[in-house]
Amino acid sequence: MSTEMQRAKTALNLGSVVQIFALALVIAALSEWLGPLPIELGVGRVVLLPMIWALLIGLVLGLLNKRLPSPLKIGLYSQHLAAAILSSALFLFIAKLGLLVGGSLPQLAQVGWGLVLQELGNLVGCIMLGMPVALLLGIKREAIGATFSIGREPGLAIVGERFGMDSPEGRGVLAEYITGTLIGAIFISVLAGFVSSLNIFHPLALGMGAGVGSGSMTAAAVGAIAAQHPEMADQIATFAAAANLIATTVGTYLTLFISLPLAVRAYRFLEPILGRNRKAVAVEQSVTAEPQETVHAPVLGLGMRLASWLLVGAMVLIGNRIGYGVPMLDALPGVLIIILAVLVGDLIYVGTRRKLPAVCWISFIAMAMTFPHTPYAAEVAAMTGKVSFLAMITPMLTFAGLSLAKDIPAFRRLGWRIVVVSLLANAGVFLAATVIAQSFVHTM
Repeated sequence: MSTEMQRAKTALNLGSVVQIFALALVIAALSEWLGPLPIELGVGRVVLLPMIWALLIGLVLGLLNKRLPSPLKIGLYSQHLAAAILSSALFLFIAKLGLLVGGSLPQLAQVGWGLVLQELGNLVGCIMLGMPVALLLGIKREAIGATFSIGREPGLAIVGERFGMDSPEGRGVLAEYITGTLIGAIFISVLAGFVSSLNIFHPLALGMGAGVGSGSMTAAAVGAIAAQHPEMADQIATFAAAANLIATTVGTYLTLFISLPLAVRAYRFLEPILGRNRKAVAVEQSVTAEPQETVHAPVLGLGMRLASWLLVGAMVLIGNRIGYGVPMLDALPGVLIIILAVLVGDLIYVGTRRKLPAVCWISFIAMAMTFPHTPYAAEVAAMTGKVSFLAMITPMLTFAGLSLAKDIPAFRRLGWRIVVVSLLANAGVFLAATVIAQSFVHTM
């Protein structure tokens, strides 16, 4: 590649970075200004929070890409860039949750087994709710991949290694991944908010159920539950963070050794009963086969990751001011502490050759900062307490929205049946974990 071409590429990438952050800032601020919109649904209600507005606005901009003026056009590279920034920015949310967990470890210890056992709900709930419906709709072996977990990156790796991504199971988990990426946060937010409004489950049980092992989906669910129970917002986030940490670490192994074998056995048992007389409907082989523009997803170096944390931190300060009335200078020390926890955790992650996920290191560092026996823990908790975790969720889902349009072509080819099954699997994860957690919360 010539020097001129390299410079052009660098300029283009820099332009995309400026565009994405500028759009994200405007979208997040506008969404916080619009505020929550409650919708009554008979026995319960759904609250459309600013984070949902942010996600939808970003998605619409991506879908209308070719019809918008140049500053608003979000090309395929920019969409991939937004996804990369999202992955990095979610670390800030993880750190905020870790800071909440650290000061509440004695309380969490009282339901320690509840946090572990509710993870079993995450694993079996998706199979119990998703598998029978998949078979009744005529879906065959794709049902295994679509219902053994919520289908995040670890699920893709597990199925790819076991069956291969070109197998029916591989197409099923890919369908679940795309569905969850595209509308999972919206769906889980609406579901969690509605279930919370029914007042059937304790808010802390709902918080534990929200820790599904996906950063964006956990953030969306926590926000919806906290909106229904604002007096317990920090506690809900604390329990969700602890459950999400277990789902991210131990949950991967439980998925490999328990839920995937269970899904295979459930398919073998139920398919002759529920699927025998059903016309087979498989996920199309061409989910990714159509010619598309080739774009190499950008990889963020340490400098760009640090820049993204600082810029997202600025977005959080603005959203915190607009949505929750906290002066930016008052919240600034808390945001800087959150960024520091992320930076230290990320450096340890790289220094230990990535043997343990970065989210684990960041969570451990953040928890240590507010652990009751840590020096200045109370002061750190007070400063970071001025940063609303709901204000942190809106920028995250803003980048999610800006990145989603690239997945629409594959989403269209999935067919409505597999989408229904994927959403039911996600619902099963949340509901089953909440039911198990409910019995332990009442013992506190």
